Amino acid sequence: MTGLDAVLGADRARRPVHAVEEITSSTSWMVTRDGLRLATEVYLPPVGAAAGVPTLTLRTPYGRTSTRDTAVELARRGFAVVAQDVRGTGDSEPGSWDFTIHESDDGIDLVEWITRQSWYDGFIGGLGGSYLGGTQWCLARHPLMSAIAPEVGDPGRQRSNGVRPHLFVDAYSTSVGHGADKVDVDFTERERQMRAETAAGGFFNEPLHGRLSDGLLERYPHLRRLAPLDARRWLWRQLCALDAVGRADLLRTALGKAVDGDVGVSYADTFALNGVFPPEMSGEAYLLPRVEEWELYQEVHAPPMIVTGWYDWGLGPSLESWELLQAHARPGVRERSRLVITPAAHNMPGYLEGVEEHPELDRHYRTSSIVDLLVHWYDAVRTDTVARIPRVTYYLMGAHEWRTTESWPPPGASSMTLHLGAGGRLLAEPPPADSPPDDYVYDPLDPTPTVGGSIVSDVFRPGSVDLTSVQARPDVLVYTSQVLRADLDVVGPLRVTLHAASSARDSDFVVRLSDVFPDGRAILLQSGMVRARYRDLAQGPSLIEPGVVHRYDIDLWATANRFRAGHAVRIDICSADFPRFERNANLGGEQGEPVPARQVVHHDATHPSRLHLTVLR
Repeated sequence: MTGLDAVLGADRARRPVHAVEEITSSTSWMVTRDGLRLATEVYLPPVGAAAGVPTLTLRTPYGRTSTRDTAVELARRGFAVVAQDVRGTGDSEPGSWDFTIHESDDGIDLVEWITRQSWYDGFIGGLGGSYLGGTQWCLARHPLMSAIAPEVGDPGRQRSNGVRPHLFVDAYSTSVGHGADKVDVDFTERERQMRAETAAGGFFNEPLHGRLSDGLLERYPHLRRLAPLDARRWLWRQLCALDAVGRADLLRTALGKAVDGDVGVSYADTFALNGVFPPEMSGEAYLLPRVEEWELYQEVHAPPMIVTGWYDWGLGPSLESWELLQAHARPGVRERSRLVITPAAHNMPGYLEGVEEHPELDRHYRTSSIVDLLVHWYDAVRTDTVARIPRVTYYLMGAHEWRTTESWPPPGASSMTLHLGAGGRLLAEPPPADSPPDDYVYDPLDPTPTVGGSIVSDVFRPGSVDLTSVQARPDVLVYTSQVLRADLDVVGPLRVTLHAASSARDSDFVVRLSDVFPDGRAILLQSGMVRARYRDLAQGPSLIEPGVVHRYDIDLWATANRFRAGHAVRIDICSADFPRFERNANLGGEQGEPVPARQVVHHDATHPSRLHLTVLR
């Protein structure tokens, strides 16, 4: 298998020209527009102090020296590297951290600070993944930013399906950054410490519209006169009009926190804000909030090389970012943007089928392991040779091939529909008009467990896990195609149209796509989920009538997988993916203990249920 670096020409990236001993580092203090000091580490090659050199910068909540080895390696190749502790973390002021809120303004301030340094030569590139990837999108709004390379990090996806993640959220929220609510433990260790607590909690049972805080109603008394959804949409527009300090003030007020207190707005808090703002707003929406999501992409000045993975929890938002860039960005940004989709999960390998024969599958494709690719990208932007890099590069799982194309989905891709039918069959043709429904019972006290997939965890393995043990549970329905006579390349978006009824007034439906191997293993490729109350977020949340069939459109993001001859296509349907996501208590916001729900999946002529694939023929 030809590796990613060779496919993109990164194997020819310039090599180190300076010895490690020649690289200097020093701590500086950048003062923000509102007077706070942020700790900033600067790594310079030997020519950096006397002459201009290109600059790469990263902003992190995980300690600015945590990336020292990579920073030194890049400095050896002739870059100045600026690493900064974001506000409220590491050695930076103040004493509490507001998750993502200040990155928009502080990032712009950092670009201004860099342009005043003696070693600045006119080029600034962004660096880093996940949270650091999000901060790069903030930097990219400055006209003097040259390029960014956000790995598994998007500009704060504005809208989601309303389902809250559970695994990792509390561990992360209580261990990263400053604040009276923090513990001095690495968040990976914190996840292990909280494993029992995580397994015991995570029940979702919220009212359709959460109560607005007294502080918000005192500040905006007219909200009392508005319908719940109208009030929340007004608040969102108000939030979008504020600068970062104003947003932090409003969000702390909404959460009942002291504006200048020692407890900030945590990652977990951003999901609680679903009761304050429209429920479709995601937990990442507070990085760069906009009334219309596309507006942000018109503000981007620096072309991105977006790096994501088929098993990354940010795959969907990254693909959405690419689509919005292509539709709304400035021509110079749009034409020079690039997309790379690897087989990885979030900071770890993802697809591992055949790893012994294809060791590149064992890479995590994050900053430290793609230095050559990053240098190749920055140099291509600096020398105006980006056109030599394919616009889209993706890994075709099952075939173990890197593919390049000029668009996503690839030209020539077409839709293919498989129909759910009786007897657990996934059919090429619609089933008989009177095809009988299937049913199962979902019990929140015994939820269908998370197995692999797009999770962030050091407790649960992500990626291409065998689902057969879970698919054997009585609370899971399984639908399998006939054994394929020829290879089938599924490359592009995936979705499921599901017609289902529930005995509850609110519940969840989860769909997973898997590749069934000749030996019986069902290897997870992708999954999606819908919460019944959020089946039509444009119209606002509403409960369902018990026993009434509703249509659910479930987004499974996308994949690129060759289902080989002798394999089969399979989906399974259940009502929990726990603890990756919260489990629905099936109570629709009413008080009481969680109750089981009988779920009925229909697949007749009146209520067809289908799997929609994108294929290359």
